[in-house]
Amino acid sequence: MITYSLLWPTGCFIQQKLSGKKLNEIDWKKCWRFFFYGGFIVAPSLYCWIRVASIMWPQQNLKSAIAKALTEQISYTPMAMTAFYFSMSLLEAKSIEESLNEVRVKLFPTYKVGCPTFVALCIWPFIQTFNFSVVPEKNRVPFVSMCSLLWTIFLAYMKQKEQKELEGGIFVK
Repeated sequence: MITYSLLWPTGCFIQQKLSGKKLNEIDWKKCWRFFFYGGFIVAPSLYCWIRVASIMWPQQNLKSAIAKALTEQISYTPMAMTAFYFSMSLLEAKSIEESLNEVRVKLFPTYKVGCPTFVALCIWPFIQTFNFSVVPEKNRVPFVSMCSLLWTIFLAYMKQKEQKELEGGIFVK
């Protein structure tokens, strides 16, 4: 929880700096929302997923790792991304309807990074296959958390995108 409580607001901060904000222009409330979400939602859910995956596939070999990584892509990842957009919208004091609309508009474009390849579906299976086949179980959450810093920066970017940009833009086509 400590790792994700640091990584998520750091990713948010880096994204804001990359977008050209000066230190006195940083949205610190946004960083606090990322702190809360990363530490209290992502960390426990990821820990539980990795524990469940280790119980379902106790072997630490390539075949088992591929099964875990692919299962994660069709089960945990969509749920986690949906929870990200929905929860962060609620933390911004948006209504449930507005939060659901943000999920509807932003979920699929998040997968379509670097169109036509799907980064979330192309990169994470390899990272997690390595994680599940090579990294000892006790180090799996810290390993994936370090890999997720870049992903968190991207999610912060997608979160700050206006829905109308995505609805009519290249991300949805």
